[in-house]
Amino acid sequence: MTAAHFRLVTRGFTLIEVLLALAIFGVIAVMAYRATATLTESEARLASEARRWRTLEVLFTRFEADVRQAIPRASRTGASSELPWVGATDPSGNSALTFTRAGSEFHAEPAITGQRIGYRLRDGAIELAYWPHLDQPATIAPALYVMADGVAAFRVEYLTDTGAWRERWPLLGESDVPRAVRVALTLTDHGVVERWFALR
Repeated sequence: MTAAHFRLVTRGFTLIEVLLALAIFGVIAVMAYRATATLTESEARLASEARRWRTLEVLFTRFEADVRQAIPRASRTGASSELPWVGATDPSGNSALTFTRAGSEFHAEPAITGQRIGYRLRDGAIELAYWPHLDQPATIAPALYVMADGVAAFRVEYLTDTGAWRERWPLLGESDVPRAVRVALTLTDHGVVERWFALR
């Protein structure tokens, strides 16, 4: 083997080749990082979306269970009496409703008593209110539970026996419990979600 052939065989990479290889490796590393970051962000976004819709499903399931157990039984708070179902609208156009439902979570038998509950929008969240008894002193405050947040508007309408929808209940001497309820939630991130619930 000649000296020239030996130098040709043992020659290493040039500086330009090394720099080119490093540049290619850097580009591949950046692309891999971006792909991983995109997948991670997508997974986090999908998990957040799933949690959001599960929360709303829990809210609507609970709301339906409550309104379907509504009964025409008035309640007393201190010296005053409240109608079995009271649906109102605040100045901003959001609804608030309070009604009597059969049974109670705190009793073994579902029909031995009634319970006064309510739904309203406050500070961007739907709140569920529980009063401990149907008839109670005026000083008793309800227990409040946040059912869903990120809500911009809460609208509830009530169906009369003549097929008309009302924003308040009762308005013109309607029955104690509406025929159906229509709920529209305006979400801060997903537009409007609407559900209808037949009561009788």
